[in-house]
Order: sequence, then structure tokens, then C-alpha cells
Amino acid sequence: MAKCFAFIGCSVVAGLLSLQAQAQSAAKTTASSISVSGQNNVTTTAVPFLRISPDARAGAMGDVGIAITPDANSQYWNVGAIPFCEKKIGISATYTPWLKDLVPDIFLAYISGYYKFGEENNQAISASMRYFSLGDIYFTNDIGDATGTGKPREYSFDLGYSRRLSPYFSTGVSLRYIHSAIATGASYTGANSDYKPGNAFAADFGIYYTKTKEKYEFRTNTFSFGAVLSNLGSKISYTSTRKDFIPINLGIGAAYTKQLDEYKKVTFAMDLNKLVVPSPQVNSSGAVYYPDKSVVSGVLGSFSDSPDGLSGTLRQITVSTGVEFWYQNQIAFRAGYFYEDKFNGDRQYLTCGLGAKYNIFNLNFSYLVPQGSGITRNPLSNTLRFSLLFEFDKLPKSGDGETPADATNPQ
Repeated sequence: MAKCFAFIGCSVVAGLLSLQAQAQSAAKTTASSISVSGQNNVTTTAVPFLRISPDARAGAMGDVGIAITPDANSQYWNVGAIPFCEKKIGISATYTPWLKDLVPDIFLAYISGYYKFGEENNQAISASMRYFSLGDIYFTNDIGDATGTGKPREYSFDLGYSRRLSPYFSTGVSLRYIHSAIATGASYTGANSDYKPGNAFAADFGIYYTKTKEKYEFRTNTFSFGAVLSNLGSKISYTSTRKDFIPINLGIGAAYTKQLDEYKKVTFAMDLNKLVVPSPQVNSSGAVYYPDKSVVSGVLGSFSDSPDGLSGTLRQITVSTGVEFWYQNQIAFRAGYFYEDKFNGDRQYLTCGLGAKYNIFNLNFSYLVPQGSGITRNPLSNTLRFSLLFEFDKLPKSGDGETPADATNPQ
């Protein structure tokens, strides 16, 4: 394998930590690099970019997004929540430089949108696209001579439908196509003729519940709950001899919003997430391997297959907590914390960010501060996200003299 490709692959693994892919090397995963029973026991999958938060608002709240007030980015977090979006139409775009302390040209770009329709806008269609670029790779041979360049890239397309079933409850489903070309360039593919870009299909299923209790004027309490099974789908293959799980994930979340007065409100939220794919196992000789299971048996068995038993399964759960404070529904201050067990990836970081809203326009920004044990140069350091969000009730008709801003504030 080209030396430079191996370097980039290791950098991506270090940055994604517990989400690094078995197939990210396009050839092999060394089982001896993983140990179990109280030691590092990271569950890995292919296409880990599907679990990178593409939303600056949630990114500022410790990657909390399943049950918070929905918007266009709910296409990623919980497609079932979209019928409860405040406006009829929403479009969002996010840019995230990734692992910028290691490699300068890796980034994730995301665009999503929704449109509500039906009786009382109780239905919605939604769509999104994710594009993950690993930048330029310069290949060399075993003695260091340049042999060419490549542009590894991965992307996915989503199409979703959701429906509000009652004043408090909604559900939705989203279908996804995934393409992963992690080794491009004639020098690499020529020397590894068995390599091919990977393709997979998956679906998300989400539910959302929200109810508001009004105490008196400008004083309300809102409780929201959500659950999502995401990326449930086929395995992905880069060679003719091996297939890998994609990051099938089960997440549940809750949020509580208190309207303090006419101008101020605060939200507290928490998400719990677990990859529902097979855990690494140990054979009789002490070597670590991943069992070859079907998607159904892998998902169902993921709740009881940890070599460390129940405690090991519980350690595979990541915890996200966040808080959001709005003033006059125009300026938002956000903070959060993300925790992952030290034996399952050890991603721990604080987040913070700001949001601004004016008419149909929203701008969100987030910043990540790594924590953890003894990390002198964390690959997630200085991670920034920028999101633009546009929300409005109707598109202007030609010649009617009304702008989308007018539509959101009828007189």
C-alpha cells in the first residue's frame, strides 16, 4: 500500500477515534492493534463520516440534536421531527473543516432542506447531501519515489418523508445512498486491482414527541423526546472478499425548554447513542477479530456481544449534553459536553457557540475544545462549524410585491 495513503488513513483514524473504519485502509485492519477486557475495545465501521455532526447548532451543544427544536438539520438528527418545524420551508448549509490540526484540506460539506404540506402542514418531504473530502493524497512507492496523486472522497444522498400523527407525535423515514471512494489514483488502484469504490443503501427511522404546558402569559414548559435508528442498511465492500458494516446507530434524546419571560428561553438537552454493530471479539489464541454476521444478527446481537459483558455494552454508549439560551429569539448562546468511554475511543470534548436570527436568515457557529486523558495534540482541536439556515412560510409569487421576509411577518 502506498506510504502516503497509509499516513492519511492513520490520520483519519486518529481523528475519528472510535468511529474509524475497518475499511478505511481499503485493504486490512490489524486485529493486534485492538485489545479487550478492560483495555481499548473500539467498535469500528466503514464510512464513519456518516456519524460526523454536520450542524453548527447541535455541534455547539455537545452534538445534541435528536429532541431539540427541529429545523432543516433534523434531516440528519431525527427525520421524524420535521413536521414540528416552525416554518413551512427550510434550507440549511454547513461547512466543517475536519482534523485541521493534522491535515489542512479535509472537510465535510452538508446541505439539507424540507417542505411541509397537507392538512395543517402535517406532512413533510426532506432531502440532504453530505460530501466528505479527504483532500489530496500524494502516493509514493516503497523507496519514497512519487507515483501519482489521488482525491479520496465520500458522499451520501438522502430523501425523507415524515408525518405528524397527532398534535404531539410524529414519525418519519429517510432513504440513503452512500458512495465511498477512499483510494483513487492510477498508482494505487493499478497496484491493487481488486479495489473498487464502495456503495451502500440505508434508511433512518425516527419518532418525535413534544408537548407544551402553559403556566401563564409568557411562561411555558416544553418537554420533547425523540428516538432514531439511523444508517440501517446493507454492508459496504471495497474488495471482492470482504464486506464491512456501516455505522448503524441507535439514539434516544430528550429536551426541556423553559420560557422564562417574553424575551428569554432556555433549553436543556441530552442524547444517548450506541453503534448497533458487532463488537470486536477474542478467539482462543487471544487474537481479536470481527465476527462475520448478517446485518440483522449483527444489530440484534450488538446489545449482548461485548467481551466485557453488560459493563462493556454500557461503555459503548456515548453521552451528549447541551444547553441553549435565546434572547428575544434573535441571539443564542450555546454550550455542551460530549463523553465517550476511554476504552471505546476516549472522545471527550467541550463545545460552545453562538447563533443569530434575523427574519428568514439564521447564522450558527460552533467551536470544539478537546478534553481527555494525556492528549497533547488532539486531532479534533480547533474544530469549527459554520451553518446558514433559511426558514420561511411561503415563496414569493412573481409580481405580488411580497418578499419571503414579508411572508414570515404578515401584518
